Amino acid sequence: MLILLAFQLAGETVSRGLSLAVPGPVLGLAGLFTAFLIVPRLAGYMQETVQGLLAHLSLLFVPAGVGVVAHLDVIAAHGIGLIVALVGSTVLAILAGVGAFVLVARLTGGLEDG
Repeated sequence: MLILLAFQLAGETVSRGLSLAVPGPVLGLAGLFTAFLIVPRLAGYMQETVQGLLAHLSLLFVPAGVGVVAHLDVIAAHGIGLIVALVGSTVLAILAGVGAFVLVARLTGGLEDG
C-alpha cells in the first residue's frame, strides 16, 4: 500500500509543481506502470495488495454517488442535455473505434474492399 501511496504522492507533486492539467493520480499511475516495466517483480510483489483493492472496487463508486446526489438540482435542470451529450459522445466514440479498425484493417490487408 505504501508503494501505491508513494506513486500517488509523486504524481500529485509533479502535477501541482508543474501546474499540469493532468491529475496527480494519473501521473502516479503512469509512473507505477513504468516502474512495473522496469522492475517486473514489483508487480508480483504488489499483487496481493492490488487484488485486495480490486475486490472492494465498488466502494470507489460511493463518492460518485454522493456527487450525483449533491448536484441533483443541476441534473434536474440540464438532465436532457446531459443524457444527449453522454449518448452522443458514446456513439461517436464507438464510431471512431470502428473507423480506426476499418482503416487499420484495410492498410494491413486484413479487410477486403467490398
